[in-house]
Amino acid sequence: MTSSVIFVIVSVLALLAFAIVRQKALASVDGDTSKLHSLPRHYGYFAASCVLLPSLLVFILWIIFGQDILESIMIAGLPEGITEQYREHATLIINRIRLVIENGANLESNPDILAAASHYHALYLKGIWAAFSLSLAAGLLGLFFALNRAHADFRARNRFEKVMTAFLIASSAIAIFTTLGIIISLFFESVRFFKEVPLTEFLFGLKWSPQIALRADQVGSSGAFGAVPLFAGTFLISLLAMLIAGPVGLFSAIYMTQYASERVRKIVKPMLEILAGVPTVVYGFFAALTIAPLFRDTGDFFGIHIASESALAAGFVMGIMIIPFVSSLSDDAITAVPNSLKDGSLALGATKSETIIKVLLPAALPGIVGAFLLAISRAVGETMIVVMAAGMQPNLTANPFEAVTTVTVQIVALLTGDQEFDSAKTLSAFALGLTLFVITMCLNIFALRVVRKYREAYE
Repeated sequence: MTSSVIFVIVSVLALLAFAIVRQKALASVDGDTSKLHSLPRHYGYFAASCVLLPSLLVFILWIIFGQDILESIMIAGLPEGITEQYREHATLIINRIRLVIENGANLESNPDILAAASHYHALYLKGIWAAFSLSLAAGLLGLFFALNRAHADFRARNRFEKVMTAFLIASSAIAIFTTLGIIISLFFESVRFFKEVPLTEFLFGLKWSPQIALRADQVGSSGAFGAVPLFAGTFLISLLAMLIAGPVGLFSAIYMTQYASERVRKIVKPMLEILAGVPTVVYGFFAALTIAPLFRDTGDFFGIHIASESALAAGFVMGIMIIPFVSSLSDDAITAVPNSLKDGSLALGATKSETIIKVLLPAALPGIVGAFLLAISRAVGETMIVVMAAGMQPNLTANPFEAVTTVTVQIVALLTGDQEFDSAKTLSAFALGLTLFVITMCLNIFALRVVRKYREAYE
């Protein structure tokens, strides 16, 4: 018995409940649906929800808390010598027991660990069967409840709509609380960092070197946490990417929607959107092996020094990667403008280009700005291309021909490998993430104000 099997069985029970209750509702009025308060399918929907919701609630509680409960019972049943020996390292015992369960007893020689693994496996089997029984019982109770209400006067549609409203509210609440959880976790870890490093040094410092030396007398033992070079590098590469993706994406969307024939549109648009499905590591290879050497050799030909790893190469390839986002979303925004506006402008004597500039683009402005914001967010968050084409050297420069790095690349570098979460080096990753979040939020607010000011609304 596995979790997926339980889910399948509960789903089948919900389908049976749908069919049974729907049929009973029809039978209660001898097949005359005009005598039912709601359509027959609403009785089925209500029954399926009565089965699914309590069953899945039990199932989810098992997934969230089941493993912790089993591990607590298993640790409590360990011999006294083992618990005393590893009192401070309970996770070590659990990991050894998991290795025995997953890989067999060949890697473990301690008989107490082997016995604990066997005990844990037995507990897991009992737990999964208990979860299955409780989930099935909850589903059957839901079916019994729905069967008792499968009569002509029962307001099945109203009840089902209330259930769906509650489900939608719960889904929205999960999304909101998840966002709050991310912000709170970033905030508290960042506060721990700023207790060790002053906020002014982090925001205005011009040197980033978070390596902490092993000896107190070693040069640079305190580390340097000035984040300005990282944000400057992020801004530089994102700007280069948007200089490529913005005009190309918007102009291609205008061409596709206003000038291209239907045949050309059916061929070109899917080909353009293929770019969005290419893995970023492929773009990274393309940037490192093709674009960067091309720019370097071209620069040498004109007597300009361009580093092998440069912001220009990373920004150029990132711009190519982002073009489909700008193009596709701008295409949708322009297409959504009512044809009556376009026809009215042309009827008044405006040319096609004047109609696009004066009517279509202002009406589609919110969607176009949204496309640009999504593209900027993608550029800011991109890591693989930067690592492979721009390097990882924090370098405060506005010269696109030099190597730079970005915030996200440094976050990955700080959290890769064995890290201690009580050191300023590791905690600085959370401070970088929180600062990036605040900057992105301010950018979104600024864009919304711009849209509200310049948007043209038509009725």
